[in-house]
Amino acid sequence: MTETTLKQKTAKSFFWGGISSGINQLFSLVFGVFLMRMLSREDYGLVAMLSIFTGIGMSIVTSGFSIALINKKDATHKDYNAVFWFSVFSGLLLYLILYFFAPLIARGFGHPELLNLSRVLFINLFFYGLTLVPNTIMQKQLMIKQQAKVVTVSLLVSGILGIILALKGYAYWSLVIQNNILVFMGFILRFFYVSWKPTFDIDFRPLKEMFFFGSKLLITGIFSCISGSIFSVVLGKFYNPAILGDCWQGQKWAGMGQSFLGGMIDQVTQPVLAQVQGEKERQVNVLRKMIRFGAFISLPLMLGMAFIAREFIIISAGEKWLQSVPYLQLFCLWGSVFFLWNLFVNLIYTHGKSNIYMYVTIIMGLLQIAVVIVTYSLGIYAMVISFILMNFIGLLVWQYYVHQLTGLRLKDVLKDILPYLAVTLLCFAATWLITIGIQNIYFLLVSKIILSTIFYILAMKISNSVMFKESLEFLAQRIRK
Repeated sequence: MTETTLKQKTAKSFFWGGISSGINQLFSLVFGVFLMRMLSREDYGLVAMLSIFTGIGMSIVTSGFSIALINKKDATHKDYNAVFWFSVFSGLLLYLILYFFAPLIARGFGHPELLNLSRVLFINLFFYGLTLVPNTIMQKQLMIKQQAKVVTVSLLVSGILGIILALKGYAYWSLVIQNNILVFMGFILRFFYVSWKPTFDIDFRPLKEMFFFGSKLLITGIFSCISGSIFSVVLGKFYNPAILGDCWQGQKWAGMGQSFLGGMIDQVTQPVLAQVQGEKERQVNVLRKMIRFGAFISLPLMLGMAFIAREFIIISAGEKWLQSVPYLQLFCLWGSVFFLWNLFVNLIYTHGKSNIYMYVTIIMGLLQIAVVIVTYSLGIYAMVISFILMNFIGLLVWQYYVHQLTGLRLKDVLKDILPYLAVTLLCFAATWLITIGIQNIYFLLVSKIILSTIFYILAMKISNSVMFKESLEFLAQRIRK
């Protein structure tokens, strides 16, 4: 594929990924606000307690085979069929195991309502196994437009159903059923768009070739889930569900911002980097372009969310969720550079270095767990801050290995992101000075958003930003078409 063709295909994928993410996050925002106003902090806390089990289960169902298929250039029907049936059987087996372990989960957290709640929630592991291969095919073939339709319809249907159930007083059940419908709709719609269909000539032999790569991703996926869900376990066990609900909501809203950028980058990064594998200089150029694009979008988006966090939470969800503001701001700080983590890890994938990913993830995961346990006695904020600091350290470790594989230096990364960081902070500082005297919270929120956006656009235009100019040119082309 030529440089021009690759650039056009990447830009088109980013465009549809951005449209998809924008619409999806808008739906998530609207449905999330309605549900937060109707449900209690305890409702969210109860569901959050189960996140570690669903996360580990999904890692086992995937077993790294999805990424292995994306990186395998000559994947055949037998490869896809073997992964499909493995994921289906794994999802079913895991559900049955967790179904019978549900009483232990409920007793362990000290909340009897988790017995039936978990048995219903864990059904999505089976649905997830069904949708794994179709989703992989759509991602590998850069079917971003179709993915956008799938996720949008799934969110719309599940969100409406969740609100209806919440209005009828189903409390935390509305969250669980909404989640299950979201996964189920994704399974149905992806099978509609993908021409590939499974067959009953089940042969697991192709998995052997992918096992060496995939098994490492399985182990690291489990460790990532455990370290990422450590708050749910610690807070769920030793604190009341309301506190866990506050922390989870802060992390969830920050995660929505990350998902917007992730929807633009994650589906594109690995397939594109895989296409320039073996061309070291070209791959570095593609990676640096993605870093600049990520900084151009992520820094103002995530730091901006932290900037308006208080006004946003009070207006959208009510003052009962005010305690989630500090968590939201802290997770937004990490979320502003999380795109680098994704880019670096995807590059390591394309080089087939799943062993590096495994070792680093296990070590970092163990350190994160240890830090949270050590800081537990110092309070929740100390745990969250230490957890985020460990993530920043982990980012430096990923950059070191990217440097070993491609020659990309840390100063090159900083050179690509610091200009956008400086402009972003200056724009927020100017906005803060202008709006500091505004008392009306609605007017304050609108003023912060409008002024900071105007300042950022002006700064990009005055500085003659190449990324800004290329983005405008591409949008103009899409509008004309």
